[in-house]
Amino acid sequence: MVDRLTPLDASFLYMEEAATPMHIGGLAIFAAPDGPLDASRLAELVAARLDLVPRYRQRVQEVPGGIAAPVWIDDEGFDLGYHVRRTALPRPGNDAQLHELVARVLSRPLDRGRPLWEMYLVEGLADGRIALITKTHQALVDGVGAIEIGEVLFDDGPDVADLDHDTAWLPRRGPSTVRLVTDAVGDVVGRPSVVVETLRHGVADVGRTVGRLGAAAGGALLMASTVARTAPRSPLNVDIGQARRFATTVSALDDFRLLRQHYDANIHDVVLATVTGGLRAWLQMRGEPVTGRSTVRALVPVSINEDGDVSSLATVVLELPVGEPSPVIRLHQVAYAMRAGLEDRRTVSAQRLAGLAGFAPPPLHAAGARLAAGRSARGFNLLVPNAPGPQQPRYLAGARLLEAYPVSPLSKGQALSVGVTSYDGQVFVGLFGDRDAMPDLDVLGQCLHDALDELLATIDA
Repeated sequence: MVDRLTPLDASFLYMEEAATPMHIGGLAIFAAPDGPLDASRLAELVAARLDLVPRYRQRVQEVPGGIAAPVWIDDEGFDLGYHVRRTALPRPGNDAQLHELVARVLSRPLDRGRPLWEMYLVEGLADGRIALITKTHQALVDGVGAIEIGEVLFDDGPDVADLDHDTAWLPRRGPSTVRLVTDAVGDVVGRPSVVVETLRHGVADVGRTVGRLGAAAGGALLMASTVARTAPRSPLNVDIGQARRFATTVSALDDFRLLRQHYDANIHDVVLATVTGGLRAWLQMRGEPVTGRSTVRALVPVSINEDGDVSSLATVVLELPVGEPSPVIRLHQVAYAMRAGLEDRRTVSAQRLAGLAGFAPPPLHAAGARLAAGRSARGFNLLVPNAPGPQQPRYLAGARLLEAYPVSPLSKGQALSVGVTSYDGQVFVGLFGDRDAMPDLDVLGQCLHDALDELLATIDA
């Protein structure tokens, strides 16, 4: 039997448009390596570990006539040099130049004729640092169960772990046209409830499939009462183009822990309260009407801990109280809403969300993006996935990881996504926005910083 894409994965391929490519991304920044770390060394490391992520050598093969979902086949012409690339900033490259590069790289769709991933080694940063930009299609990473390449590239020490390989990789020959059609017909006959035209165009089936994932991830992902209500009117919901902007913020994790302890909240609550305060200030600076009843509706996938050591995925829709002037009251309102949203909800076990040996927050961010893409932009204003990462240093070919920013894609009608992860004592936020709708993305980043400072000031008040 052929390895057919799931209905959800196929739907993400079909619903992809030029302005809304369906890949997730990330920016990792490393200290200057002691030894050589160039594109050749990175490609060597990737090649040594691709056996652990076999999907990364496979491409999508369409079925003739679109009578069934596509299948995964080995890429007989797999070219690692195409996927692992080198680029450089004019020395000494600064953060603004790096962010512009990230925005340009991640705004471009992936080549459907090749395995759906790319990574860029960026040289030329100040102080000898290097960066890694990754982009992976959501059809390749299912958001909960799949291994992402970041989980196998990183080591927990500066020494590169050796991996034994008995044989070289040999691609399997893809199925013939006759085989593709025969298997597709067999699947349709065996599962008459699958509507072929829905798979072809992706709209209805992605809604149903995402709804099932949402039910598992958070009870009723968007309760009937929430789905029925249109999200508050917001400059975050507009027609978007293909070009993007990218900005970042970084804060000390200890600041969030201090607020958690002082106000009997949790880290997720403090993160969301900070986002709420930042959005409030940003809206006011834009001259948008902000009243006591103003809210911004956020779709929030979060990684939670059960029994101390099991990571699970839950998804909640929150009305962020941007109209509340008091930072403390905002925090309490967010904490109460989160507790209410998580009560009696089932979770999807996802022990690899933060990566045990490596560092890979993208699975949770992918899950959130997939859930978001299956819902109307009218149902919520923005996506805010939050995934905890390891609190011990990680290394790539001996170079220490310093910063790690997730990048969640934009769905149709969504001008902003706010990806959050923690790593090695810091909290990293990746802001990804439409280039025309979010010309002040850096201003929003500063507003998030100010909102955290505002909360911290209440402890000493």
